Parts: sequence; structure tokens; C-alpha cells
Amino acid sequence: MVTTKLRKAVFPVAGLGTRFLPATKAMPKEMLTIVDRPALQYVVEEAREAGIEDLVFVTGRNKGVIADHFDIAYELEATLAERGKTAEIEALRRDLPEAGTIAFTRQQQPLGLGHAVWCARELVGREPFAVILPDMLMNPGCLSQMLAAYAKHGGNVIAVEEVPHEQVNRYGVVGVGTEDETGFEITEMVEKPRVEDAPSNLMISGRYILQPEIFDLLGDQEPGVGGEIQITDAMKRLAKTQRFTGFRYRGRTHDTGTKAGFLMANVAYALARPDIGPEFRDALTRLLADEGP
Repeated sequence: MVTTKLRKAVFPVAGLGTRFLPATKAMPKEMLTIVDRPALQYVVEEAREAGIEDLVFVTGRNKGVIADHFDIAYELEATLAERGKTAEIEALRRDLPEAGTIAFTRQQQPLGLGHAVWCARELVGREPFAVILPDMLMNPGCLSQMLAAYAKHGGNVIAVEEVPHEQVNRYGVVGVGTEDETGFEITEMVEKPRVEDAPSNLMISGRYILQPEIFDLLGDQEPGVGGEIQITDAMKRLAKTQRFTGFRYRGRTHDTGTKAGFLMANVAYALARPDIGPEFRDALTRLLADEGP
């Protein structure tokens, strides 16, 4: 199947981060650090590893620091240069997107994920695009794995992961149809179903490849669960005319939108770092031993 190259990714980053107050009173939750890098940096790298060329951020008030992070810091680089810290300068420059490949738009009202994606319509245009939820850190990167399903089936691709069946009422859940080595045909999508009504225990896990027709549907989508514009509702409508493929993600996911998930991500990424991992593991082992049973 001939598919249009995936060039653009949308990052919804307009949330208030109320779960992390007071830390997020003046700092966007997406800029809270996992070890020594903002959480948002990890998902941007995932997009770039998958060949994404253009990054579209849907922001809100008090999110200007996100734009600053992806810009050149002249004063900082000058100070580092004076002190001979070339390694630090090179690290800063590696994180910068190429000029002209990053754009920002505002979601002026907190009307849900579907509305946030719709706000990016003019920047995306009429081509397929990825949606990456920055709260979900996935290692190894999920989007590059999804490309095989997109190349074979075209249409829309959604990453899914298994959850305990008794927890399906917390998530968007999909039904499973015909399956091959790249994924399965999605037969239905339900937002936060009752446990007894769930079509499977596969939750939608924060990575999407969508066709631009989704924007047309989001534009007149009625509010759903929580009084918000739910992207799942628009995808269900789109599924009447286009294929949706479910991709079973193979890797580890950390939901940094919760405090426990955020702390676990810090631990996991710190342990994986060769520069600090061994020392951190020893310190963590001693701490756990001191805690006792």
C-alpha cells in the first residue's frame, strides 16, 4: 500500500498540571525534569527518531518557557564558552530542532484532547500526522514501531497496551479484529467503559497516527465524557469510513501525569544512565535496606 509520508507531530501541552501543584504554579508540568532533562524533551526525541520533520505544540497560558527551551540561549552559551565547557554547549545544541521546524498555537480553553488536536489544524494542513501525549514516556520509542503498521495498512494507527481488566473503566479501550504481525483491525472504541461492557483490556496509550479528515469531525464534535471534546468520539466517527489499526506497543511506559509514575520514570531513566546509574543503584539499594520491611 502506498502511504503518505508522516512528517508532522502534534504535542498537546496546554494542561494546567494541577496534580503537581505547587511545582506547576509557574513551571509547565511538561518541563519538570526526568533526571536532568524536561519530560517533553524525551517525547520530542521519540518523534525525531521516527523521522518527524515538523513539531507542532498546542500550548496554553504561562507556557512560554517551552518555546524558550527549544531556542538558542545566547547568554548561557556565551558564559559556557568563556568557561571552556564545550561538552555542555554541544549537548544544548543537539537538543535544538532545526530552524523552521517548530510551531506553536494556543488552546485558549481547556476543552479536552480532541479540541487541542483540532487547534493544530492550520499548522498540520491536509496530511497525516502523529499525536504524541507528552505525559506518556515510552522506552523504546513507540512511534517508530508504529510505522510498520502504517506502511502496510495506511489509514489510522493507534498504540495500545494491556491493562488489568478491572481497570478498563479508566481508559479508552478498543475491540480486536483481524490481526497480523504489524497490528490488528480495530472493531470498536469505547471511552472509559464499564468493566462488564469493555470489548477488551487494551487501552489507547497516547500515540496516534491520524488522517487529516479527523479535523473535519473534531470541528463539530459534541462534548463527551467530562464535558470535553473527546478525540475517541471523533475517531469512532472516522472509523466508519477509514481503517483504524491497533498496534500492540512493545516496551515500557511511564505515565508521568501521576506522581507515582513521574517518580518511577526518574528512577528508571536514572538507572539506565551509564554516568550515574551504578552510583544511583547503590544509593537506592542502601535507602531501601534502611527502610526495612
